[in-house]
Amino acid sequence: MSLAQHVTAIEGIDREFTGDDDDSTLGGGLWRPLSYNPLVTTDHLESLEPVVEPLPHIAAYKVSAGKRMAQVAFGAIMCCLASGIVFGFASLKPILIAEGVYSELCDTDPSDENRPDRIPCPEQDMRLNLFFVAASITANIAALFAGYSLDHYGRRTCYIIAAIFIAAGSVLLGYAFAIPEFDGYVVGNMMLSIGGTFLFVPSFRLANAFPKYSGLIVAVITGSFDASAAVLLLYKMIWEATNGSFAPNQFFFAYTIVPVILLIGEFTLMPRDAYQTTPDLEHKIEKAYDATRDIHDSDQDVAPTELHRVRATRADRRLVKLGQIEDVVGDADEREERAQKNEEIQLTSGVWGVLHGLPAHRQMMTAWFIFILLLTVIQMVKMNNFISTIWSQYRYLLQSNEDAETITQFFNIALPLGGILTTPFIGLLLNNLSVTAIIGVLTGFVAIIGVLNCIPLLSAGYATVLFFVIFRPLYYSAMSDYATKVFGFATFGRLYGTITCISGVLTFSQAGLDALTHGLFNDNPTPINIGLAVTGTAVGLFLTIYVAINSNVYREESKECSYEYDERRCLVREGHDDYGTIV
Repeated sequence: MSLAQHVTAIEGIDREFTGDDDDSTLGGGLWRPLSYNPLVTTDHLESLEPVVEPLPHIAAYKVSAGKRMAQVAFGAIMCCLASGIVFGFASLKPILIAEGVYSELCDTDPSDENRPDRIPCPEQDMRLNLFFVAASITANIAALFAGYSLDHYGRRTCYIIAAIFIAAGSVLLGYAFAIPEFDGYVVGNMMLSIGGTFLFVPSFRLANAFPKYSGLIVAVITGSFDASAAVLLLYKMIWEATNGSFAPNQFFFAYTIVPVILLIGEFTLMPRDAYQTTPDLEHKIEKAYDATRDIHDSDQDVAPTELHRVRATRADRRLVKLGQIEDVVGDADEREERAQKNEEIQLTSGVWGVLHGLPAHRQMMTAWFIFILLLTVIQMVKMNNFISTIWSQYRYLLQSNEDAETITQFFNIALPLGGILTTPFIGLLLNNLSVTAIIGVLTGFVAIIGVLNCIPLLSAGYATVLFFVIFRPLYYSAMSDYATKVFGFATFGRLYGTITCISGVLTFSQAGLDALTHGLFNDNPTPINIGLAVTGTAVGLFLTIYVAINSNVYREESKECSYEYDERRCLVREGHDDYGTIV
């Protein structure tokens, strides 16, 4: 599971307060980018890193639309090939077992009759699951370093790092399969995970190539991440079609062509610097609308007969530039429509701005943070456990290797497709439902998946997979959406980093769950599934009730504050007209 995946905006507005205390009235909004850098904060007193000069930016209107489209397409294709390849583990696991990876941990002879049925011993199964869990945790933690690198060194540096790690991971895995004595499986997979994250996180910045369609581009990049899980599925199909003659070491050595293509495209096609953000372009629009910029101090040196022509030329250049910018970011009507839509989304959420402006450490002490942390920990454990053990779970539940294989094959196809097909609907859901309703929907999914995953029927297995592949991308995006609406963009990196690190450490508990399943419960996955379902549903219900109660209180307080603020503005205008307009 990668928490970096989301369908939410790459930048947005934090609620701004006027006055000197936390109970001050609403005074507007501050536009901020979404950053995974855990050290960055807009509060210099709380910042853990020194203030650095901003990186240079490129104006999108100075680059042809065709080239920008090619850049976005290249980024999406590379994400398809490498960003989340490690999450296709369910497709790779049968190959690992057939190739005898970690079979030396078993007491039985690897060539005995169990080998055709691809049934690993408990020790081998747990080590293979660690192969995936370590990569999953690495993906989440690497997002923090990717965010830091992106903020300090830019997207190009991140892509180069991605290419290096993907190449190193491929070579390590290739040699691990080619040389049985060399155990490079876990480290190699972790390197693929790091490389994929350094590719995926910076790719969201490509949305600034077309600000009017940034939401669509974010959705495409997110869908590309989901599609990348199909890379190992395609290899599994080739491996089966060739009866294993296209060996894993050949595949991973051949896979080194991906980082080579990434580097070639980076230095021949991709922009050296990031594109300017929407606030940057809107600032340029304000300057382009300013007719006084046609008047220069040097005009006194221009002949009176030429002055009108010179100023007219300047005005023409200014208006041409204005047209170019508005082609990229939208005209006044389009920008106003987007602003109104954002306001509607904020009002619909019911909680937008509830903790905006608070320092990160104070936000972490609230129930808003504690509940979402607990829910995320439980869901990360559940998702990683399901992905890594789906075949063994349904082998026990259905008492059939063939049925378990059928469910696993269906899952391998549904996992990438589910993420791709649900992406546009997730955006609609997050924009049109309150946060209370979204958390309620997530809780419903947790309960339904928990119940279905315990029913020993083939139809229930198919239903579990369908609900799971819908829930997984929905949870990714809902978590990011919740964080930006409740906590704000300013502290997103700090809170995301805390959730990621704590969840990652606790996800290693899956090794203990595997030991319980294979030992105390005699391979029966149901007790663990029941435990995760009950705790997940309970936490989800508590969070839903808490958000529902507090969103109603917050809504009433916001109405009172807005009324008091509007009244104060009117009084100030009436009594102090000589001081000018209040902004």
